[in-house]
Amino acid sequence: MSAASFLVVPQWQGSGSSRAMRLIDGADAIRGDLPAGATHVVPVPSAAGDALGTGVHRFSSLTLVRELAAAELALLEGPVVTVGGDCAADLASVQHAVASRPAGEVALVWFDAHGDLNNVTSSPSGAFHGMVVRALLGDGPAGLASTGDARLASSHLVLAGTRSLDDGESAFVDAAGIRVVAPGELEDPDSVVRAVEATGASAVYIHVDLDVLDPADIDGIGYPEPFGVTPTALCDAIRALRGTFELVGAGLTEFAPESPDAAGRDLPVILRVLGALTGPLGTGAPSSTGARPRHLSTDPASSPDGP
Repeated sequence: MSAASFLVVPQWQGSGSSRAMRLIDGADAIRGDLPAGATHVVPVPSAAGDALGTGVHRFSSLTLVRELAAAELALLEGPVVTVGGDCAADLASVQHAVASRPAGEVALVWFDAHGDLNNVTSSPSGAFHGMVVRALLGDGPAGLASTGDARLASSHLVLAGTRSLDDGESAFVDAAGIRVVAPGELEDPDSVVRAVEATGASAVYIHVDLDVLDPADIDGIGYPEPFGVTPTALCDAIRALRGTFELVGAGLTEFAPESPDAAGRDLPVILRVLGALTGPLGTGAPSSTGARPRHLSTDPASSPDGP
């Protein structure tokens, strides 16, 4: 992987949690370990925003952030790793990556405990972080839903580590034939590689919602679900994908620590995931077991193939 750029999008408006603003602290905590010269920040408005009759809470702020992120992405070179914020912080980045390649070339692997496949009609909360993937497929309010070359086909979506779907999401997964790789299957990293191979794609965008991990391995998540993925399995799956397909971008979202001390306890796991996304592969690659987590802003091991 060529040197990555990092786009920090400390968006909280897509979340349905009463503690949504902790997502700002989470993004800032991760930012502190990113290389300053390769890191860019999207200015997220402080205002909650209005639904404007769309059925999406805080719609006006969400569309503004999407536009600001899209403008920043147009200026960046190489693979971009987007750091949220809620899952919707990754919306513009996925759209940008899909639109940058011929139709059908990019598959999206969505590592998440949840499907994020509701639309305005099926959503039980009106929170957009539960509708992001459906919007990427083109189903959502204008200003958020993908259109034209940015629209992802359901045949090029893989849900990985998903274990909690609303009834409407389950019905949509079945009807659309969306591939799902369960948490237990990820103990074999080739399982997600096979799922992407079945799409016919040659490149991959990897989205990681940290709640894909088992709650025993990370505290700072707003919607923990039991029986999740271990950090080792997640990192090995990411490396397997990168070793097989071109990585056109990645996202890391939903870190919501309750305090600076709590953030510090979770950061070693998060840095392992970032290392899997950006570090060198093959001989000399940091092991997903027993390795000291790299501080990306200071560790020379991240060069030349890392950030």
